[in-house]
Amino acid sequence: MHVLVLGAGVVGVTSAWYLHQQGHQVTVVDRQSQSGLETSYANGGQISVSHAEPWANPSAPVKVLKWLFQPDAPLLFRPRLDPYQWRWALSFLTQCTSAKAAHNIRQMVNLGTYSRDCLQALRRDVGIEYDHLEKGILHFYTNPAEFDAAMEPARIMRDLGCDRQVIDAERAVQIEPALQPVRHRIAGATYTADDESGDARAFTQALAKSCEEAGVKFVYGTEALDFDRAGDRILGVQVVNEGKHQILRADSYVLSLGSFSAILARKLGLFLNIYPAKGYSITVPVKNPDAAFNVSLTDDEYKLVYSRLGDRIRVAGTAELNGYTRDLNYTRCRAIVRRSAELMPEAAYWDKSELWTGLRPATPSNVPYIGKSHFANLYLNTGHGTLGWTHSCGSAAALADIVAGRKPEVDFTFSGL
Repeated sequence: MHVLVLGAGVVGVTSAWYLHQQGHQVTVVDRQSQSGLETSYANGGQISVSHAEPWANPSAPVKVLKWLFQPDAPLLFRPRLDPYQWRWALSFLTQCTSAKAAHNIRQMVNLGTYSRDCLQALRRDVGIEYDHLEKGILHFYTNPAEFDAAMEPARIMRDLGCDRQVIDAERAVQIEPALQPVRHRIAGATYTADDESGDARAFTQALAKSCEEAGVKFVYGTEALDFDRAGDRILGVQVVNEGKHQILRADSYVLSLGSFSAILARKLGLFLNIYPAKGYSITVPVKNPDAAFNVSLTDDEYKLVYSRLGDRIRVAGTAELNGYTRDLNYTRCRAIVRRSAELMPEAAYWDKSELWTGLRPATPSNVPYIGKSHFANLYLNTGHGTLGWTHSCGSAAALADIVAGRKPEVDFTFSGL
């Protein structure tokens, strides 16, 4: 069967890989000049099963209200005259109960654990290099109230098989000595030894190369505009390349366009509750290797993640619900630099930060759309929010099973099943 994958980010490229492994002819379409140039370009770098607590939780509404007029807030909602934004926001509030948060944690831990296993197997089979480290992820808390609030989600994750250990400041510094200068400020921490980190863009582009060598076709510089359809079947995708319009046809189609999946799906009358959560990152050269960390870190109070990528440091985080604009907000960028330099002043040349912003495809529950759509030959693999890199391989492997008519190995509520 010929499968057309829309999107060449980490989710689209992994989808292409696993579909091709199932014996399908695969074509990938993307508007950029190569793979991994949008949301996968400079994300936080974590393969973080332990980062499974959804934004929508019982404490979220009060925090969002407190942050509403704080320009450098970790989660910033900027109201717009946009019905999709408000629909997303109202759905978000309905997800903020303890029961729904626990359900969503279960979904993300199950998918994350499966996905990490798939990534490790793929890495062994293909031999991809992407500055990966298998040193775990350490969540540290400088606010005692935030640390206390993390206990219940951590317990739920442990019950689900994610070994997120609760530790004190002394143990945190033993695991990551780079935290020694701020040891007195750490109220507590958690550590998940099985989690990893690595450069998502390097992985995506290396896997795309392996896909091409295996026979997958990539059509770059080509934007999907609409679908041709008849009844409940997709007949083709209308695209434009250098001003030339054409229709690309296949037997089945996979929608993996990140935040833009929702826009294209509406052409079919298909509503996907995905809204862009603009995130920021800085990439900085290491200054003092002894002062720089090796264990990937999460600063939960400020919602920032830190990953060591060879001789670079990546710090990413915050979320801004402000439409599809990708303009840099320098106030938010400076806040990331300021917090990073405050915690680890000698680790990197913080004044040489490379700034980036990207649109994460967020759902109100943080649970992605994976599986069948209402159309017989259109499949979904989108809406992964901040966890696209973490969930990419598992999502793609499960989707390939669904396309083949098999039940995926992971316990997850798939779309259309």
